Amino acid sequence: MSTNILILSAGTRNKVVQAFKHELANNGNVIATDCSNIGPAIYDADKAVIVPKIKDPFYIDQILGICKKEKINGVFSLIDPELSLLAENMDRFTEIGVTPIVSSYELCETSLDKYQMYEMLVKLGIPTAKCYLSIEDFENAMSAGEVSYPVFVKPRRGSASININAVESKEMLIALFHDYDDLIIQEYMQGQEYGADVYIDMISGKCTSIFLKEKIKMRAGETDKSVSVKDERLFEQIVSFVETVGYRGMIDIDLFYDNATDTWYLSEVNPRFGGGYPHAYACGVNFPRQIINNLKGIENPVNIGDYQEGVYMMKYNEICVLPEEKLVK
Repeated sequence: MSTNILILSAGTRNKVVQAFKHELANNGNVIATDCSNIGPAIYDADKAVIVPKIKDPFYIDQILGICKKEKINGVFSLIDPELSLLAENMDRFTEIGVTPIVSSYELCETSLDKYQMYEMLVKLGIPTAKCYLSIEDFENAMSAGEVSYPVFVKPRRGSASININAVESKEMLIALFHDYDDLIIQEYMQGQEYGADVYIDMISGKCTSIFLKEKIKMRAGETDKSVSVKDERLFEQIVSFVETVGYRGMIDIDLFYDNATDTWYLSEVNPRFGGGYPHAYACGVNFPRQIINNLKGIENPVNIGDYQEGVYMMKYNEICVLPEEKLVK
């Protein structure tokens, strides 16, 4: 039986499109959408469709129409703001036989809201960076010796490292809160940054795969260079967290390791493919295959840490060159 996959807001993420095409191996189609006909990843799909921006009132109706026309089995998005939209309309998709590959609406909202995520992690007893909603709360904590400059100031709901600032003075803090709304103040994390690509089986709810990478270089919130590593204690902590909270499908976790205290700190969770996932795929941690299995009603076996350490990923630029007549209309 063939499986058809719809990838929403594909943008520049051509490696994810290519991975699904490879795993389907002509036993199904990959359809990719974007609101721009110069989003290069759509041209690696079997079919590309131009859609309105996600804030358009008829956006979901159009996506449902594509699902019916292309006999789609599973759909997912590659951008944060669309995750909650997909989850919110899950029933409309399942009614026509389409499975949204996404966590629950509540979890998508919590993951996008950095302060809600902070509150959830604190409640679960998981180490994380301290967060403050106001300058007053931060200064009270500073007076109590709980936090000090420098700190990060970032949008409470944001992605791709947009408008994130390292702040070292009260003057700069006041200026940012004057210029922007809905900011949070976050403790500056010491230690090395890591990323974990995690898959939670959509049928069993069990965590089946974890790929851990040490981040060597970042650009616009995405991992540019990284090396594969393993940590059995962290694997156990991640399994407990994602299964307790109830994530489903692929998620991307940002972490810090503080060598001085031998502590792993969880920073953020993105309930979608992370920008560095191609590293995991190249190392044999195969989320597209697990997704296809789940869409066929097959549970995936638990197979955590099954990859080689010391494998480096180095991103570099590719270009897509097309004459105007070959652009999708």
